[in-house]
Amino acid sequence: MDVPHVDPSAGGALPVSAADIDAAARRLAGQVLDTPCVESRTLGDILGCRVFLKFENLQFTASFKERGALNKLANLVESGQPLRGVIAASAGNHAQGVAHHAQRLGLRAVIVMPVFTPTVKVERTRGFGAEVVLQGQTFDEAREHALALAGREGLSFVHPYDDPLVIAGQGTIGQEMLRAQPDLDTLIVSIGGGGLISGIATAARAIAPGIEIIGVQAARFPSMVNAIKGSSLPCGGSTIADGIAVGQPGRITREIVRALVDDLLLVDEGDLEQAIVMLLEIEKTVVEGAGAAGLAALLRDRARFAGRKVGLVLCGGNIDPMLLAAIIGRGMVRAGRLARIRVGARDTPGMLARLTAIVAEAGANVEEVHHQRAFSTLPAQNAEVELVLLTRGREHVQDVLQALRVGGFEAVGY
Repeated sequence: MDVPHVDPSAGGALPVSAADIDAAARRLAGQVLDTPCVESRTLGDILGCRVFLKFENLQFTASFKERGALNKLANLVESGQPLRGVIAASAGNHAQGVAHHAQRLGLRAVIVMPVFTPTVKVERTRGFGAEVVLQGQTFDEAREHALALAGREGLSFVHPYDDPLVIAGQGTIGQEMLRAQPDLDTLIVSIGGGGLISGIATAARAIAPGIEIIGVQAARFPSMVNAIKGSSLPCGGSTIADGIAVGQPGRITREIVRALVDDLLLVDEGDLEQAIVMLLEIEKTVVEGAGAAGLAALLRDRARFAGRKVGLVLCGGNIDPMLLAAIIGRGMVRAGRLARIRVGARDTPGMLARLTAIVAEAGANVEEVHHQRAFSTLPAQNAEVELVLLTRGREHVQDVLQALRVGGFEAVGY
């Protein structure tokens, strides 16, 4: 998607300027982490490009969202206007950012969250002293309820992305990345409502006008893609990238993305799962689905980014432990390190012992055993055994199967 870039310095052409981000950086100084932006040589070797990771999952709330939240709240306090409190709608990360910094600033905070929000995010938000209201099946429904509450109780609404002050706060990430790694030629940034990429793009265009900026959305929530490209892809459903599962992008963010972002990509659930597992295994860092979107895009189209110096933002690390466990398991299956095989043999005493001994001698470990007699199409004298094995990979699985066949068993993988 080739788009003409608007010069950010051209007399307020866009709602957020580099000067706004400079002001945000001054407000945030010492209040949020200037997180590391370092090269992952292992990921670079795998992907055929140089990969630089911005570890926003190391923020106190484990997400970049507290940057924009703090910039907005600090501005409200600086204004000198009476404040009865603040209210926000969020699936989790914006909620924690608002709650944490409202508590620090002595402000009442009410957070409206969709009913499906992961428990870990709800409890952490409450832990920051916020009043949590669970309302609505989607973020959009939660936002409408929050706006109604704001009107009734006189609270100041803190939008998660469609606010110039919030966008400027997120833009400090772009400044920090290019200060730490001035030679970056590509930035890949996840998009939900668009606040993160709008801020980063504004900062990056001011510092390095020729840098390529690419946004990434989950394929099940292509709202910004639809808005910018004029497509009508279906939007909705379940995704592990709940932090970017936004039905409608912002008005302000849409304007900035249209002007400053070079292209928009979609990644599917398998790409996101693989990226999460790779970051855990290689970088020993936990990210949520939204935080893995940039790496997922690299994995999906390696040829496009070959030889580039690519900056990725690990924008959040708030993932439900049970979901993370499921993703790890599925990743091991895809890699062949967790394999399921079916073995048929005559049902005689000692058969199972011989079977597992062959598996052990082949170097695999038995994770589960299911010994089936009744629910089988084999002759009545035979039994079917299903094994779940821990292996070294797909080739090792084939070695195990061959060893079983040599030992007199009928064995197949599936």
